[in-house]
Amino acid sequence: MPAAFLYLRLFITVHEVEVIVLQRALRFFLTRSGVRVSRFLLGGTAALLGLGAVRYAGSAPLVRPPGGQDEEALVSACIRCEKCYEVCPRGVIAPAHLEDGILNMRTPVMNFDANWCDWCTEENGGEPLCVASCPTEALKVGSTPETGVLGVAELNQDLCLAYRLIGCRFCYDACEFEAMELDENNRPYVIADACNGCGACESVCVSLQNGSISAGATERAIIVRPLES
Repeated sequence: MPAAFLYLRLFITVHEVEVIVLQRALRFFLTRSGVRVSRFLLGGTAALLGLGAVRYAGSAPLVRPPGGQDEEALVSACIRCEKCYEVCPRGVIAPAHLEDGILNMRTPVMNFDANWCDWCTEENGGEPLCVASCPTEALKVGSTPETGVLGVAELNQDLCLAYRLIGCRFCYDACEFEAMELDENNRPYVIADACNGCGACESVCVSLQNGSISAGATERAIIVRPLES
């Protein structure tokens, strides 16, 4: 069999899988939104995928709940049932939006605006409730604060109040995993190798409320970034 034919068959198969995943996501999302799903709509989606539109939609890595760090496995297995964010006792799991990529839409991402993840240590003895509630194992069992890494905190010194000589150290005080230290000027910095991406530092950062807005900031001075894909 000619190599060119085999390559074409592989290309088509990959697109067929993408079509199935996206159609399921769209059907679930639109049904939950009260929209009648038609074959015409799903067929149009398939046509876009067939033309390679999904390649331009992107599927960048995101900060995922415990057990969801394998992006391909999560996006493929997740049925957008929303159970994980419904059971999260701290309210830190939210649905991804369209700007996060079409294939990521309505999959779970972490939001540390007001709280952080402790792998349900206080609420469920260290077994994450999101993992326990996942019906498809899109979130894998076995992640703990010691072994799991949701992301890595990144501190922007240009936005950090401590680096503007205001003396803030909320992020340092909030870190329970010894992933932050203070320099000789009492300014916090991240020890990336020790960070598990729990989000405690991000959740207490007050830079936006206390001056960084004037520097054009659109996010907090310390943010948990996703792991590299």
